[in-house]
Amino acid sequence: MLVNQETIQAVFWALKTSFNNAFDAAPSIWERIATKVPSSARQNIYAWLERFPRMQKWIGEKDIKALAGHGYTIVNDDWEATVEVDRNDIEDDQLGLYAPQAQNAGFSAKQLPDEIVIDLVNHGFTNPCYDGQAFFSNAHVVRNAPVSNYSNLPLSVAGQAAARATYGVVRTQMRKITDEEGRPLNINPNILLVPPALEDIANALMTNDRLNDGMPNPYKGTATVECDARLTSDTAWFLLDTTKPIKPLIYQERKAPVFVQQTDPNADDVFNRKKFKFGAEARAAGGYGFWQMAFGSDGTGAVPAAN
Repeated sequence: MLVNQETIQAVFWALKTSFNNAFDAAPSIWERIATKVPSSARQNIYAWLERFPRMQKWIGEKDIKALAGHGYTIVNDDWEATVEVDRNDIEDDQLGLYAPQAQNAGFSAKQLPDEIVIDLVNHGFTNPCYDGQAFFSNAHVVRNAPVSNYSNLPLSVAGQAAARATYGVVRTQMRKITDEEGRPLNINPNILLVPPALEDIANALMTNDRLNDGMPNPYKGTATVECDARLTSDTAWFLLDTTKPIKPLIYQERKAPVFVQQTDPNADDVFNRKKFKFGAEARAAGGYGFWQMAFGSDGTGAVPAAN
C-alpha cells in the first residue's frame, strides 16, 4: 500500500470507527451508583457537601445554611491509552492486528468512569470524605455524637435470624440516620453492591422467598444486586441509596474520553522510528459524596448469635 496522507487518513478513520463502536457497546455500572459532576478547571471544591438542604417551616428570618469553610477538593487526573502503528504495517497492508487494539482502547475508555468509581469503593474504608473521616467509618459526627456507616458484619443468607443480624441491622441503621436538626434523612438503600464471591448470597437474599432455614425472607426485593469483579475484597459488601438527586459517589469529568491520533508523516516519531500513534485521552477523577447514603461492611466479623 502506498503510504500518503490519503491512505493514512483512511487507516485511522477505520481505527476511530472501531474505537467508537467498542466504546458505545461497552457495559457500564458507574451511572447507577455515582453522580457525574462536570468540571471546568484543574479541580472542583465541594463545600456544599457539609449539609443536606432541607425544606422547613419559615418562622421569622430564614435559617440560612452557610457553606462549609473547609471544603472538599477533587483534583482531576490525566488518563490515556496509546497504541503505536508501524509504518511498515501500513505499507504491507497488515492493519488487521490494530483493529482489536482500537476496540480494546474504546472499551477501556468507556469503562474509565467504572474504574474510578469502583476504586473509590475499594478504598472507602481508608480514604477520607468531606468530614475528614474515612468514607466508611464509625467516627462520623452528627449533632456532636458519633454515627457509623461501617461494619464488619458478613452478608448472610443462612437463616432469618442471621439475615436480620447482618443485612437487616445495616439497612435499619442507614434508615435511622438524621440531619443536624435531628430530622430523619429518609435514606432508602436500594443497591446492594458485592464482589463475585458474594453474588450468589446477595441474589438469594434479594430474590428467594425463603432463606436457608426455611423461614420467610423479609428482605426479598428490598435492593437491586450489582456485582463487579473489580471489587478487591471477597468479603466486603456495600449498601447504597441512589434514589436521591446526588448519589453517594462522585465521578468528576473535566474531559470525556476521546479518540486521539498522531498521523503527521513529518512528525519526529514517524521520521525517526516509523511510528504513527492512536489512542484515547481523558481528564477525570472521583470522590465521595454524602457518607450518609452509603454503608460499607468489610465482612470480616462473625454472624451474631441469635437471641
